[in-house]
Amino acid sequence: MKLTLTLATLATAAAAANLFNGFSYNPKQLKTGACPTVDTVRDDLSVLSKYTNQVRIYSVKDCNQGEPVLRAMENTDWKVQLGMWVSNVESVYEADRNELIRLAGVFDFKKHVSAVIVGNEAIYRKEQTSAQIAAKVRDTKAALTKIGLGSIPVTASETWPYYDPTLVAAVDYVNVHAFPFWEGTPIEGAQDKVFEHIYAIQKLAGSKKVVVGETGWPDAGGNFDAAVPSLANEQRYLKEFICRANLEKIDYIWFSAFDEAWKPVTNASDVETHWGVLKGDKTPKFASPMYDCKGFVPSNKPSSSSSSSTPASSSSSKTGSKPSSTPNGHSNTDKSDGKPSGTDSDSDKSSDSQEKSDTSKNSAAWSPVGSGLSAVSIAASMAALAVSAFI
Repeated sequence: MKLTLTLATLATAAAAANLFNGFSYNPKQLKTGACPTVDTVRDDLSVLSKYTNQVRIYSVKDCNQGEPVLRAMENTDWKVQLGMWVSNVESVYEADRNELIRLAGVFDFKKHVSAVIVGNEAIYRKEQTSAQIAAKVRDTKAALTKIGLGSIPVTASETWPYYDPTLVAAVDYVNVHAFPFWEGTPIEGAQDKVFEHIYAIQKLAGSKKVVVGETGWPDAGGNFDAAVPSLANEQRYLKEFICRANLEKIDYIWFSAFDEAWKPVTNASDVETHWGVLKGDKTPKFASPMYDCKGFVPSNKPSSSSSSSTPASSSSSKTGSKPSSTPNGHSNTDKSDGKPSGTDSDSDKSSDSQEKSDTSKNSAAWSPVGSGLSAVSIAASMAALAVSAFI
């Protein structure tokens, strides 16, 4: 049969999709929070393979999860961003660093590890300074270089007020979290808010690539000021963010893969079990396609004079951070002042937004999440399907 594919055909196929650059993924078992096994991870990856080929985890040492994740990826094309947890207890970082180096001697990092992320909002939680996280990034990079893995990008994840020039100078690319929900932004303004933050961080980053390391919207739970969790709002935010990110060639990791019933539900974190694009039973929340970018027109981009966020500043009463939790999911929240609290002494995990008032693109020879399913690979995937249908 004659091959009649056109670029327009491929563009239309790519516009309506279920594909993501990558997912935030906690490999603990969804209902109980029990530590993962190779088999449970394989089952998760089998489900997620319909949507991406890349995940981000937050610790290689917690539950020893690095090993089953990497083992499950053997003989596949899966990629992982390996996290190293950092708290105010130095031995926590040291344990993750030692485990990272051990795993590098067992598994094929060059094939499966797309990035190493040192710390997750430890500066926001006031457990580390930017200089301390920068030193740990350099330490990890040196350790990987020593064993021949210096080509693997090393970064740190932070919220928009806390990524400063000190940290930017240390990382291979900027990994920023952006959550308009936790700024109390109504869904109608969420697209503009998140990209306002991205543009501000791009300006701060200069020539370094900026990746949105976490973003998302919950489908259930309590309102946060004008931000309302609902299934419709989750899908709207998903579509508007992904379609605009694809247009502007901004890589991202979506928060998150699954709803996780084991996470604590207290105070401001009553939405914490509702961020997945898949339910706790691993079925999709949305009909296919999850989003359709055909005819999508982004909102007007804010000018530099209208930008309202200032990176490396804590002047804003709301930083857009998720309530934080340990790698085990213990939440630290305090809604009495109308915002999540990040000052608990326990090591916690949270999420935030960052800003950018310049639309100039960040150049880089590599893409930390480019091995995931970007707009280009969406088109390639759809092309492969379409070709098979026409031949």
